[in-house]
Amino acid sequence: MRLHNIEDQKSLTPELALDFLKEGNKRFVANLKAHSNLLEQVNETKEGQFPFAIILSCIDSRTSAELIFDQGLGDIFSTRIAGNVLNEDIIGSMEFACKLAGSKLIMVLGHSHCGAITGACHGAELGHLTNLLAKIQPSIKQVKAHNQDLDIRSKEAVDMVAFHNVEYTIDHILEKSTVLKDMYENGEIGIVGAFYKVETGEVDFVKEMFIKK
Repeated sequence: MRLHNIEDQKSLTPELALDFLKEGNKRFVANLKAHSNLLEQVNETKEGQFPFAIILSCIDSRTSAELIFDQGLGDIFSTRIAGNVLNEDIIGSMEFACKLAGSKLIMVLGHSHCGAITGACHGAELGHLTNLLAKIQPSIKQVKAHNQDLDIRSKEAVDMVAFHNVEYTIDHILEKSTVLKDMYENGEIGIVGAFYKVETGEVDFVKEMFIKK
C-alpha cells in the first residue's frame, strides 16, 4: 500500500502502520515486490510526503528499511546510524517525523551479524566511533550478567547483544523525549522493536508498545 495524501496518513492507527510493515516484510521474503515503479513514485511525491513510520536502523548495507519492508518513496522515514543507537539528533528526527510530519509509528530495527555490535563486544576504539560504541555497553553488560560463561566476542553473544540493544533503545526513547512520551501516552504513536535476520531476510518483532485511545 502507498499513502498518497495527508487524509490517508491521518486515518491510520499506529497498529495499522505496523501491519503495513509486517506485510511488506512478508512480500520481501517471498520476493513479491509491490513497489517497483520508482519513477511513478517520484511523480506522486513531488508535491509532498506523508510517511506513516520512522525506522531507526543500522548503516549496514544489508539493512535498507525500504527494501526489507517493501515500501516506496514517501512511505517511511529512514534514520540510519551504526548499531542503531540513540543520540539527540536522532531523537529530534523522531520528534520531527511524528509531531510535525504525522508518522504514527517508531521502529528500532537491529540485525544479526552487526559490525558495530561486534566492534563494541571486541572493545574496538577508533576516533569518534569510540563514543558511538560506548552507547552499546549497557547491552553488553546486561548480556554478560545473565550469561557469565559466554564469550562476549562470540557470534552468539554478538547477536544477543544486538537483540538486547533494540530493547534497550526503545525503552529509552520515551525517557529522552517528552514530546514523544506525550504522543505515545495519548495513543497517537506506537513504538516497536524489531530484529532483522540477514541470513533469511525475515524480521522478528521483539516488542510492540501501543496505548489504546
